[in-house]
Amino acid sequence: MIEERGRVLSVEPGAVWVETVRSSTCGNCAAKAGCGQGLLQRLGSGAARGFVRALTDRQWQVGDEVIIGVPEDALVRGALWVYLMPLFALFVAALSAQALGAGEPQVILAALAGLAFGFVLLRWRAVRASHDPLLTPQVLGAAGFTGVPLTQL
Repeated sequence: MIEERGRVLSVEPGAVWVETVRSSTCGNCAAKAGCGQGLLQRLGSGAARGFVRALTDRQWQVGDEVIIGVPEDALVRGALWVYLMPLFALFVAALSAQALGAGEPQVILAALAGLAFGFVLLRWRAVRASHDPLLTPQVLGAAGFTGVPLTQL
């Protein structure tokens, strides 16, 4: 389970909205010089805070510090879908067009159409997955007090 600490911003029936502080591990990574994420972090283009809807069966108050979690396998499957599905659709469309004897411009257009189809398929999968409680962040419990307020992390 991948866990993150956050503060409850609002409460709805069966769920809460949690504000998390995004932490970067770019200072510890060996590839920080060539990494786009590290560059974006240094430039300050990413928001320092994230807002997540997490399911819960307990009653929480606004301002409570909680631990939210997502199953690791859900994260891995999601990453595979995001990275591989559009690429797979691109290659299938391009190779199919080539096998049918299309010229280079048609193969390129087929590849672009396959890529677009891959993104559409990815969007369809994301909408379906958004209703799956196993893929939605869950509130695991109250965060233990560490002596450091969440705003200073």
